[in-house]
Amino acid sequence: MSGFSRRDFLSLSGSAAVAAMSGRAHAAMGPNDKFDLVIKGGDVLDPSQSLRGKRDIGIRWGMIEAIEADIPAARASKTIDAAGKLVTPGLIDLHSHVYPYGSAIGIPADELVQFQGTTTVVSAGDAGVNNLGALRRYIVAQSRARIYAFVHIANNGLSGFPVAELYNIDYAQVEACAMALAENPDFLLGVKVRMSENVIAKHGLEPLKRGIQACEMCGWQAKMMVHIGGVETRELMSQILDLLRPGDVLTHCYSGAPNIAGTFTNIVQDGKLLPAALAAKQRGVMFDVGHGGGSFDFTVAEVAIAGGCPPDTISSDIHVYSGNSPGIPFLPNVMSKFIPLGFTVEQVVAMATSAPAKIINRAPKIGTLQIGAPGDVAIMELVEAPVSFVDTRNNKRDGKLALKPVQTVINGVPFGRPYQAPFAVR
Repeated sequence: MSGFSRRDFLSLSGSAAVAAMSGRAHAAMGPNDKFDLVIKGGDVLDPSQSLRGKRDIGIRWGMIEAIEADIPAARASKTIDAAGKLVTPGLIDLHSHVYPYGSAIGIPADELVQFQGTTTVVSAGDAGVNNLGALRRYIVAQSRARIYAFVHIANNGLSGFPVAELYNIDYAQVEACAMALAENPDFLLGVKVRMSENVIAKHGLEPLKRGIQACEMCGWQAKMMVHIGGVETRELMSQILDLLRPGDVLTHCYSGAPNIAGTFTNIVQDGKLLPAALAAKQRGVMFDVGHGGGSFDFTVAEVAIAGGCPPDTISSDIHVYSGNSPGIPFLPNVMSKFIPLGFTVEQVVAMATSAPAKIINRAPKIGTLQIGAPGDVAIMELVEAPVSFVDTRNNKRDGKLALKPVQTVINGVPFGRPYQAPFAVR
């Protein structure tokens, strides 16, 4: 059935047809059938399709069914008026902390939706092997937002925060971590390690080496997410970069945080980009922003970007501490900070939708509004007005555009009105 096209699919009569490529049963839509939800009149921006323009989006059975210039009002069971608003795929936050009750810094993913427009979030090392099962069973299973995770190489994850999890290297148990990866390939993306001196003390490359070893033992292509910011020595930063493999994620890539002695040891040193950083970028290491409460410095970003290391993904590092910080690291605000750095609205949306979707590579068609994708949509205002942005080191940059969340739809169900009845069947 390799020649089975969507046109053939839609032309079938009867109440149900088999989608040959996916194997899912799906009813063909007749001319009088209604969409469950129509998002009407928005400025649709979908980088995955190089699409920008006024469109209506029709969602049926939790999936994107149509993107058209005009869907008649009579075809909609429920409607969201998005006129004058920017409509994008649901935002994907590659670095967040969404393990309340099990991690010391987690926020419920669904509480973040109205502030972030996020339909998919990644728990960045909240759980280690010892408390990963509870994250999956009691948090992920009860959240409307889609959640994936990097498991921490330390078996206690971030449950002991602010006490450092890797002063005692014995917490980094390779075989246990590899087993967690092997048993959760649908949910886990790889291994998280924090390489700051105030987390790993004098253990040098050992925590990272153990994380890579766990990734390579597990039986699938697990990725590393490596947190930097104030690593022990200048030399160690280059050594960390040299160990990273294509597809691994360098998070807090523009951190300006110093080490314990106050020395600046990150990818920009003495005002210059490290050659090891450019080499890592060129071989396919992914540079992730991970703004947080102390991990984004405009002056570092400007040097790195000019030197050939722009971000691949924009993420928030939102948690109970960073969420109260002056830098306001909610994802749309972090995205907005890159517009005065020379990036277009299309580029910053891509770095929070289609780009992280490729890294996650678990659910089919997330980070897109393609036909057949989950009905995940972010509706935002693109505010044109003078705005001042602050980083985590009190540097300020002025801009003229800012993204402000308005409403979010996950799997075809809006957060807020119009409510669905029954509320959800998922």
